[in-house]
Amino acid sequence: MIDWLRRSPGDPTVDIAGRTLPVEINRNRRARRLTMRLAPDGSAVRVTLPNWFRTAEALAFVHARTAWLAEQIAKVPERRPPAPGGMLRYRGAELAIDWRADAPRTPALADDRVTIGGPHDNLPARLQRWLEREAMRLMASDLAFYAERAGIETPKLALSRAQRRWGSCSTAGIVRINWRLVQAPDAVRRSVVAHEVTHCLHFDHSPAFHAALATIFEGDISAADTWIKAHGRTLYASFG
Repeated sequence: MIDWLRRSPGDPTVDIAGRTLPVEINRNRRARRLTMRLAPDGSAVRVTLPNWFRTAEALAFVHARTAWLAEQIAKVPERRPPAPGGMLRYRGAELAIDWRADAPRTPALADDRVTIGGPHDNLPARLQRWLEREAMRLMASDLAFYAERAGIETPKLALSRAQRRWGSCSTAGIVRINWRLVQAPDAVRRSVVAHEVTHCLHFDHSPAFHAALATIFEGDISAADTWIKAHGRTLYASFG
């Protein structure tokens, strides 16, 4: 998973279907060809380049494929804020939102539903806070597990609300994981945590990094990456 650079006012843009999107350029010395994709929330066009590839040629590639990008934008899920009687994604499952006037304001999970009371107008915010607490609890456990497997001290964990990255690891050893991954299947969330723990050993995507990740993560990295590519956008549908 690529840690995308922060945008700046001088970033190139492209006009697609009446929208102007930034074009985020990432140079990767291991890349053998240009690849292009849309950010999960449809907010940017991401281009990965080999070091030798000219930026001008990459931008020409983007502008020549606006029709394809428009098709991808059309596939971005429509925003559906959680509401009484609706559904909430949690650990790969769909929970029924059971709002009751006499229920506590704090969400309570039971079987395939989450029960919650309180006013309607801030229901999405309270459900998001609950999901973020669950994300911190689960990811802290994941982080400790993979740090032990990697033979390192458990790094500090911080939740991220980033719009274009799932995880990152700073040179100071702080691991940040996108809280939205609490909505994904456990194996997908854990693969991202394992990926960032591996960066504590190898701060790159070298063969040594991938070999270490294969040892640290007990699941199928390829399957987890495939899930994120296919369904990652859906994790932005409820809370943006």
